[in-house]
Amino acid sequence: MTTTRVQPLRLAGLCVLALALTAALAIVPGRVFHASAQPPAAKPTIVLVHGAWADASSWSAVTQRLQALGYNVVAPANPLEGLSTDSATISDFLQTIPGPIVLVGHSYGGAVITNAATGNANVKALVYVDAYIPDQGDTVFGLTAAQPGSCVGADAFNLVPFPGAPSGDADTFLKVGPNKTYPGFASCFANGLSSQEAALLAASQRPAALSAGTEPSGPPAWKQIPSWDLIGTADHVIPPTEQLFMAHRAGAHITEVNAGHLSLISHPDAAVGIILKAVQATS
Repeated sequence: MTTTRVQPLRLAGLCVLALALTAALAIVPGRVFHASAQPPAAKPTIVLVHGAWADASSWSAVTQRLQALGYNVVAPANPLEGLSTDSATISDFLQTIPGPIVLVGHSYGGAVITNAATGNANVKALVYVDAYIPDQGDTVFGLTAAQPGSCVGADAFNLVPFPGAPSGDADTFLKVGPNKTYPGFASCFANGLSSQEAALLAASQRPAALSAGTEPSGPPAWKQIPSWDLIGTADHVIPPTEQLFMAHRAGAHITEVNAGHLSLISHPDAAVGIILKAVQATS
């Protein structure tokens, strides 16, 4: 058996070399070495919840921009069947997502996320875009009418029965053309978009149950989760003054943009910007 021995002089030389390397690393300009440095935080999943008379495609421009930045984005279908049903559906969906979540809601979708995120520790931020931010007991129709200026009243709806509807309930479609108290889909819901875009949205709108506007909201997630709010100052659906009231009540970080109710379509960069603010503040 052969035994390899390290000669004393050779060992001393190796020690000197190691000390020299250590000193060199310590003086590399602009570099700080930490033995216990933490790995960077994982990017959250961004969940986009659409509102009434729309579908997940309303988030397309926002989704494309966030995906280009490397974020995992999902835009699930909001059933629009009633606030408790819709919130439970989104809540169940959130339970399937591992890791941190930034939850975003547009319009009626704001009421949905306010309820769906309650009790979910993975949801790190709530982002509202031209949205309802209800407190417990509020209704969507009540918030719409709380201050003057909304174009959505009883005369705005075509009511269509659906199978199994409870007594007095129906699907609501926004009327395309104007009447005495309603300016029409393009001027009310889609102001700020081209006439071609407004016509396409009007033709493809998804109805919301009438009861979705009258069902009281539950305990709000914004009491435990930080929130951000993008408010379109030319919104004709939810009066901006009411949006500001709801945002201040929730303690939200507020950004305003000169846009109508569909700022997620007309000003997607503004929507992306406020989502990224929420990401950066909660990562």
